[in-house]
Amino acid sequence: MWFKNLQLYRLPTPWNIDLARFEEQLARGPFSKCPSNQPMSRGWVSPRQDGALVFALDRQWLIALAVEQRLLPSSVINEEVAERAAAMEEQQGYAPGRRQLKELRERVTEELMPRAFTRRRRTFVWLDPVGGWCSIDAASPAKAEEVIEHLRHCLDEFPLKPLHTQSSPQSAMAGWLAGGEGPAGFTIDRDCELKAVGEEKAAVRYVRHPLGDEISGEIKAHLAAGKLPTKLALTWDDRISFVLSDKLEVKRLAFLDLLKEEAEKNAERADEQFDADFALMTGELSRFLPQLVAALGGEQPAAT
Repeated sequence: MWFKNLQLYRLPTPWNIDLARFEEQLARGPFSKCPSNQPMSRGWVSPRQDGALVFALDRQWLIALAVEQRLLPSSVINEEVAERAAAMEEQQGYAPGRRQLKELRERVTEELMPRAFTRRRRTFVWLDPVGGWCSIDAASPAKAEEVIEHLRHCLDEFPLKPLHTQSSPQSAMAGWLAGGEGPAGFTIDRDCELKAVGEEKAAVRYVRHPLGDEISGEIKAHLAAGKLPTKLALTWDDRISFVLSDKLEVKRLAFLDLLKEEAEKNAERADEQFDADFALMTGELSRFLPQLVAALGGEQPAAT
């Protein structure tokens, strides 16, 4: 259950909604299996698989959105449409027009949809109503927006805002690389990507490569030539490693082994392990995120 990515958002501090009301409103959008005639279904499922839509521990909440999709490749549809269009042309003596092809495609899709395989995935969301954090374990903003859209659909009010910092991640990462060291509490790791801002978008990537003195000169030359960092691997406090993106996304989030060992010591059964993992993860993230924001110059004040 350890998060691997963080799409970061802010809530009011504190967010004044009680747990019972929150779970009651989530129940407006529960998950149900994808109907045979629909391409997708989504809704809330129990994150701990115990029936409750919200797992709560020490004023930290965990929810999960399930999305089920029918897999109907366009190539399959196109092949069937082409065969039927050829039969129509032979029957009527001329090729079907644009409108006929559109209607044929819709009919083929409708007929094939119930026979399509389904794929289901879950996206977890950590909510900290006291600290004002909403973090979605999604690799892309589009996947996070899917969750946010369903939250807005279910909740009477959801005062969510993107996280904005005084310094952009890109300018901050450029400064750290130029100086050869990370901000206080952070160390630079072995992965980095720099891109030119021109039309060609020339890119340089260092993967599992020490970014010390030998490479530092190269990176400074790329920065001087106008390339800007888009990804930088960092470690915080020897406890969490991650990749920071220029869009303020935290990717490849990894809690170092000593943390997981600590959680395992505090658990004897599977349910206790879930509790211990969640408590440790949220405790670490509650310390890590304010320090990451501080490293980026602090949070931008909300516009009035």
